[in-house]
Amino acid sequence: MFGNFSSPARRSTSRGFTLIELMIVVAIVGILAAIALPSYRSYYMRGALADAATGLTMMRADMEAYYQNFRTYAASGSATPPCSTPRKNGKFTIGCDAPGASSYTLKATSTETLLKDFVFTVDQADKRQTTGAPTGWNTCTSRWVMVKGEAC
Repeated sequence: MFGNFSSPARRSTSRGFTLIELMIVVAIVGILAAIALPSYRSYYMRGALADAATGLTMMRADMEAYYQNFRTYAASGSATPPCSTPRKNGKFTIGCDAPGASSYTLKATSTETLLKDFVFTVDQADKRQTTGAPTGWNTCTSRWVMVKGEAC
């Protein structure tokens, strides 16, 4: 007569997410990112700093082999010392200023944003130094600093 009273009133079902549900997901993702990003940055830097140490060690071995052959670290005749041509190792460039007859200092530097303040050196006596480091990192005259906050 005046409509169908035999069936209960139906509510329309909506599909999708409510604003509250979306905001909760965004908050969870933000918290996870805040935790994960510093950890990843630290992981990335440790790996890149290992490239500097490896590159300096390899170049030092090449310089010692050169010295064994020519009895000098400086250029000898047409032979040039290995460090006179900068070598790329990972994110770092390894090179030296003009080596003397009995001494040299190898230097590892980077142009990458996170690594550009780091400067590592090693000489013919295997004296390792961290002569440059970003804010929060320490420099050291007796070894390479590879971890933030590590004391000399």
